[in-house]
Amino acid sequence: MGDIARVAVVTGASRGAGLGIATALADRGWQVYGTGRSVGDEQPWGTGVRLDHRDDDAVGALFDRVGAEAGRLDLLVNNAAAVSDDLIGRRPFWQRPLELADVLDVGLRSAYIASWYAAPLLTAQQRALIAFTSSPGSVCYMHGPAYGAQKAGIDKMAADMAVDFGDTGVATVSVWMGILLTEKLRSAFGGDVEALAGFAEQAETPEFTGQVIDALYRDPELAALSGRTLIAAEVAAGYGITDQDGRRPPSHREMLGAPREPSTVVVR
Repeated sequence: MGDIARVAVVTGASRGAGLGIATALADRGWQVYGTGRSVGDEQPWGTGVRLDHRDDDAVGALFDRVGAEAGRLDLLVNNAAAVSDDLIGRRPFWQRPLELADVLDVGLRSAYIASWYAAPLLTAQQRALIAFTSSPGSVCYMHGPAYGAQKAGIDKMAADMAVDFGDTGVATVSVWMGILLTEKLRSAFGGDVEALAGFAEQAETPEFTGQVIDALYRDPELAALSGRTLIAAEVAAGYGITDQDGRRPPSHREMLGAPREPSTVVVR
């Protein structure tokens, strides 16, 4: 890909998946802008931009800034989502807080808005990528209907945006992450190193997703993948990517389900 410093925007980069993705991209030479409501200006992985993805004008200003400062955009990772601790539990949706529906705003709508503002910068490049972070919750019951609708919507958004981008050189993919070893999850083991190690065999670090997205961008056959929903663990196996300590995270396809294949019919 040459020596040009390529530019990425990662939404929701202050913690969890977004933080790991931003870190992995920076480690691979990307100039990274990461957003978050609590992110600081200076980050080890690049430039932090504090904003709330409910604010469309602030999102537009972000991409104006990227264009002015970096002069280009090669990758957008749509990861920001309003995820609540109340997602976990067995109660039906009407017995949980109404705020769980916020993921349809910051999570689904926000990905559309970021992509809309990013598109002029992305299409100015001969090659660019929008990667959406998703999960098997798009096809199986996971955390309730709001979460499931958001993930299903993200997968479909990637498929439909691929049609609109057509021959522009911009590809879109939705990436199913596995069980993520975030700092929050690690802390739940309370220092039980043995239990954490056993659990980690079935999980993956947030940085792993960043490695996969970087490899997808660099794949000469990226255009053939545009519009598809991909399982990160399977993509990594194909590229020979390993996680921390050389682990190979498993695909959970057999247990949780397979990505839906969108119809090839286009109605305009």
